[in-house]
Amino acid sequence: MNYADLKAYVVSEQIDPLLKKVICEDDISKEKQRYLKLLDRAYELYGDGDYHFISSPGRSEIGGNHTDHQHGHVVAAGLSMDNLAVVKSNDKNTVYYRDGDFKIAPVDLNDLSIKEEEINTSEALIRGIAYRLSSLGYRYGGFDALCESRVLVGSGISSSACFEVMLVEIFNTLYNDDQIDPILRAKIGQFAENTYFGKPSGLLDQMAISVGGFVTIDFRRPEEPVIESFDFSFSDHGYELILVNTKGDHSDLSHEYAAVPNEIKSVARELGVDYLADSSLEKLLANFKEIREKVKNDRAMLRALHFYNEDKRAVEEREAIRNNDIDKLLYLMKESGRSSFEYLQNVYPASRVNSQSLAIGLALADIYLGQEGAYRVHGGGFEGTIQLIVPSEKVEGISRLMCSVFGDDCLLKVRVRPFGTKTLI
Repeated sequence: MNYADLKAYVVSEQIDPLLKKVICEDDISKEKQRYLKLLDRAYELYGDGDYHFISSPGRSEIGGNHTDHQHGHVVAAGLSMDNLAVVKSNDKNTVYYRDGDFKIAPVDLNDLSIKEEEINTSEALIRGIAYRLSSLGYRYGGFDALCESRVLVGSGISSSACFEVMLVEIFNTLYNDDQIDPILRAKIGQFAENTYFGKPSGLLDQMAISVGGFVTIDFRRPEEPVIESFDFSFSDHGYELILVNTKGDHSDLSHEYAAVPNEIKSVARELGVDYLADSSLEKLLANFKEIREKVKNDRAMLRALHFYNEDKRAVEEREAIRNNDIDKLLYLMKESGRSSFEYLQNVYPASRVNSQSLAIGLALADIYLGQEGAYRVHGGGFEGTIQLIVPSEKVEGISRLMCSVFGDDCLLKVRVRPFGTKTLI
C-alpha cells in the first residue's frame, strides 16, 4: 500500500484482530500509535512507495540449553515483544536500514563477498543473507527500511536472530512473492551469522523466531527439522513468564560461546561421530575413562553429559506440554537450569570472580520461589538473562526484589504470540 492507504488501514478497525495477536493484549491503542509514528517517519525519510509492515519477535528458550548445535531437541517460544519495520523496495540495489540511534551503513548489494572489516556487524548479516538467497536461486534487491526495536541487544531474547529473520522476510516479501518458508528463513539467517558475521551459533534462535508460537524442534536431521506447535500458556495455569536482564558485562565473550560447541565436538569425535546425537550416553559412559584421557578437558566431558541429559529432558518437556502437565514441565525446567549451572557451566566464565550477575539472579530466585515455579539461565548464558516462571500471586514481590538489585528496567514480562516473523501488511 502507498503511504496514505496504509495509514488509513492502520487507523481502521480492520487491523485490530491481527494486532491483538501480535502483542497478545486487547488494548491495542498504543500499538497503533507506534505503527503510525513509524510510518510517518519512514515517509519523511524515504518518500512514498509500496510500504509493508513486518514484525519479528524475540524468543524464549524453554528447554534444550545448547542442544541444537548437537542435533538434539529444544523447546522454545516466540514472544509478544518484537522488532517492527516498515519497508519498501528501491531501485538502487542498496539496503538502507535505520533503527533509532543504531547505526547501520548502507550496504551495496553489487558486492556480496565476505569482508573482514564487517565481521560482527549488521552490515555483514545483510550481505550474507543476500548472498545466501542468490546461491539458493532466490532474488534480492535494495530496500529502504525503518525499524523500531523492542527486542533489545543484550536482552536475552535473541536480537541478532530477530534481525536476521526479519531481513530474510523483507527480501521474501519484496522480491520473492513469499515463497521462502519459515524453516528456510531460519537456515538463511543462521548461514549469515555463521559465515559472514563470524559467530558459530546453532539454529534454535532463528527457528523459534521464524516459526513462532510454542514449539518443539527435533534437530536430528537439521536439514529437515521436525517441528511441533502447541496451544499452551503459562498464564492458563496461573503462572507468568518473566525474563530478568541481570546486566552483566557482555564484552569479550565470543570465545566462551564458541567453546561450548567446540568442546562438545571434541568428545563427539572420540565417540566416532560428528555430533553427540549420533551416539549415546551409554557409549560415552562405557568409554568414559579412555575418552577423558584423550580429550584432556574435564569441562568438555561435563558438557557432553549435560547434552545427553538435557536432550532427554527436552523430549520429556514436549510430552509434559502435550499432556498439559504444568507441574512436570516446571520440574524439568528447574532441572535444566541446574544442569546448565553444574555441567554445562554457562552461568559465568570461570575467570570472572567479580562479575557473576546470572548466578546472583538465580540465587535470589531460588530463595524467593523455593519449590514454586521455575528459574533457569536463558539462552547462551555467561552473562545476560535468566528466565522465571512465577506464580501470579508472587509476580509483584519477585519483581520488586529483582528491580532492587538489577534496576527498574531489568524486567521483561512477556507472553507467547501465536506466529513468528510475519509480513503483517
